[in-house]
Amino acid sequence: MRTELVTTLKRQATELLADLERDREPILITQHGLPSAYLVDVESFDAMQRRMKLLEGIARGERAVEEGRTLTHEQAKDRLKRWLK
Repeated sequence: MRTELVTTLKRQATELLADLERDREPILITQHGLPSAYLVDVESFDAMQRRMKLLEGIARGERAVEEGRTLTHEQAKDRLKRWLK
């Protein structure tokens, strides 16, 4: 992953954005030698957001199973029928 100074971002924002669009490689922005932000292209960011939602849903399902909040197949079918009406 590429790392750039915040001053580079200030001075060369257009070029950095063009690089992002072309390479689809995130850029780590540092300020005073410390990580400050990541620049990512829109398509990659949207894909990460979709993955996060999916993983959060899986985690909720795992918690439900651990807590015993489950349904039989028939109960689930009945609920889906009501929900889809």
